[in-house]
Amino acid sequence: PAEFTSLTALLFAEICQQAGLPKGVVNVVTGDGQTGQHIVKHPDIKKIAFTGSTAVGRWIRQATAGSGKKLSLELGGKSAFIVCADADLDAAVEGVVDAIWFNQGQVCCAGSRLLVQEAVAERFHKKLITRMNKLRIGDPLDKSIDMGAIIDPRQQQKIATLVQAGVDAGACLNQSDAALPKSGCFYPPTLLTDVSPSDQVVQDEIFGPVLVSMTYRTPDEAVALANNSRYGLAASIWSENINMAMHLAPLVQAGVVWINCTNQFDAAAGFGGVKESGFGREGGKEGLYEYLKLKAGKSAKKQANQANKKANSNKPAKSEPIEGMDKTPKMYIGGKQTRPDGGYSYAIHNHQGEIITHAGLGNRKDIRNAVEAAAGSRTWTGMNGYQRQQVMYFMAENLTYRQDEFAERLMQQGHSKKQANDEVNAAIECLSYYAAWCDKYDGQVHGVPMRGVAMAMHEPIGVIGIQCPDEAPLLSFIALLAPALAMGNRVVMTASEAFPLPALDFYQVLNTSDVPAGTVNIVSGQQAELSKPLAGHMNVDAIWAFGADSQIIEHESATNLKRSWTETEPRDWLNNGRGKEFLRQASQVKNIWTPYGE
Repeated sequence: PAEFTSLTALLFAEICQQAGLPKGVVNVVTGDGQTGQHIVKHPDIKKIAFTGSTAVGRWIRQATAGSGKKLSLELGGKSAFIVCADADLDAAVEGVVDAIWFNQGQVCCAGSRLLVQEAVAERFHKKLITRMNKLRIGDPLDKSIDMGAIIDPRQQQKIATLVQAGVDAGACLNQSDAALPKSGCFYPPTLLTDVSPSDQVVQDEIFGPVLVSMTYRTPDEAVALANNSRYGLAASIWSENINMAMHLAPLVQAGVVWINCTNQFDAAAGFGGVKESGFGREGGKEGLYEYLKLKAGKSAKKQANQANKKANSNKPAKSEPIEGMDKTPKMYIGGKQTRPDGGYSYAIHNHQGEIITHAGLGNRKDIRNAVEAAAGSRTWTGMNGYQRQQVMYFMAENLTYRQDEFAERLMQQGHSKKQANDEVNAAIECLSYYAAWCDKYDGQVHGVPMRGVAMAMHEPIGVIGIQCPDEAPLLSFIALLAPALAMGNRVVMTASEAFPLPALDFYQVLNTSDVPAGTVNIVSGQQAELSKPLAGHMNVDAIWAFGADSQIIEHESATNLKRSWTETEPRDWLNNGRGKEFLRQASQVKNIWTPYGE
């Protein structure tokens, strides 16, 4: 537990003991940050779940990189509280009180950014200030008290410093005139208006009873302001028009959205954030997966090692002339073939050690270009599941027309004719399999103790960087591409280093299947050079790496705390290369709480 709040954890340990839980199942170790470091670095601990600051969460991601530990992080927040013009203003005021002044604002999901529609902003602020002045401050164990003390003097001073910085930047300060106790770390409820979206008090988590307020005119502007934050933990939307509320909820970048309510929690519904608010979920079915780990099939290891030896033979390369026209495979970025930025290429050998062609040697600039293309292309993400499904079936169909070409490529790597045809057929089936899932991987309605529903919606993550393995170079490429596309993501893929030709040839299928430009981007080269800029890019929202150095991938992913999925052992792609595990990794869950009734 946190060093300042250990007593509740120790009390919970006593309850576990009284309940008859076997000894050793639950262990509570108190201490400061050094104690936590020992827990994070202990080799026998296989799962870390951390709730705390973004800075510490970033350190934990870096410290556990390459260790194989599962990790879920629930970090800082700067949650938006959106009030539409048609909202019940009195109810919304009470919602604000619960959102920001509950527990003195020392809550990760505190609604600390108030966004009020311009038409009602002045009236709402007056109501809010009146209510704020009536809050009672004192001993939190007294049931008549609304707000207690800050956790310690250092946090109290930090809050005061940030508020003063906001005032110095031009904010209008409104503070409760309620009397504060003479002793203790108390800070008055505070409202800052006339702030700008770039102000420090708007962007930084204050972790105290301080609310900043901005106005907006249109729903699009409200979404833009709400998403203008490096955090994405929670949001609250207040409107009497359920159509408007349900329109805004999917657009706000947050792991949890409350409609006409706030701070609703239950073990049946997942809770967690996106962006620098962390990744993973606690609670609900999605939370259970954070404590489970599926093992890939082991039968691929021998096959993969043999394939790699054939493709990357240490024999001296035979410099025999290449018959016919030299068709140098190009990279595929932004919907068109491109040459590498550095102008270099590297030799591709067949299973006999002969040079069969050269492929572009990508560098960090090529990765930046590919990520820029993916981040700027939102057509695919905006398509509904049925539309994506039709395009993916089209991809499978077009791959069948080029089945012999791809089989020939695989035979160059050392596949027998049967093995090559089996892999191409499996790739076609894989595309069709995930095409069928496009409009069928549904969320669910959680059974929560309220008059309402908590809907778990599956959403695309955004831009996924994917590092492909050497084994089964076509099938593994398709098996990683297809689920990401099915869930509405855009991808930047680094092809198999040893044999990138099937992936680079796949541009023909993409160009003839109506896939929007920028949706799929393929870069070839040395993966050791490409993995670091791809995993560390701020516009990449998740990183998958198979057969790679997971330490580098996971360490670099800490830049913006992106989700990572790494496997260092070869996988049997024919028998264990598809399933719901891939769909879970390609999507994120947003829980939307909606009460109903009068």
